[in-house]
Amino acid sequence: MTEQDLTFPEFGWGTALLHRARPSVGKQWTDPGESHDDRGLKNRPTEDVRRVPIPPQLVRIFREHVETFGNRGRRAAVLQRERGSGVLLHLLPGLAGSRALAPPSAVVASPLARRPYDLRHSALSTWLNAGVDATEVAERAGNSVEVLLTRYAKCLDGRQEVANRRIEDLLREYE
Repeated sequence: MTEQDLTFPEFGWGTALLHRARPSVGKQWTDPGESHDDRGLKNRPTEDVRRVPIPPQLVRIFREHVETFGNRGRRAAVLQRERGSGVLLHLLPGLAGSRALAPPSAVVASPLARRPYDLRHSALSTWLNAGVDATEVAERAGNSVEVLLTRYAKCLDGRQEVANRRIEDLLREYE
């Protein structure tokens, strides 16, 4: 992400404009023989741009990062390696170990912390459980509603009680 693709206001939600994807697929699967494939956004025209809302907590992290490490120019990557460009996440070998430091041990032992991508499942499930409309969650995630509901709509701990309360409240309206 470059700074020109990010809007992080002093307060509230920001936005990120996504232009392309660089999935890690392995050198044997890319034409140039690199471990990352450089392509347009999944299931979208090459020139398409996806607008993604950034929650206030992440906006603050980005703002602090830019304030701490300085503005490297509007075209420079916001998150960079110490020695310049490169795929940041791929350069963090301790990521799996660091996940074990943050959540409680029961969460680490759950499927949530098995892979970094599992956090995406958790985020999308959380948004759905918060009552965000499925079409809005799908748009933010860059998926179809069908993919969202078949792959990501998992139930989080304690959500059954919330669902039961909502159903009871609705049924009471008919008494």
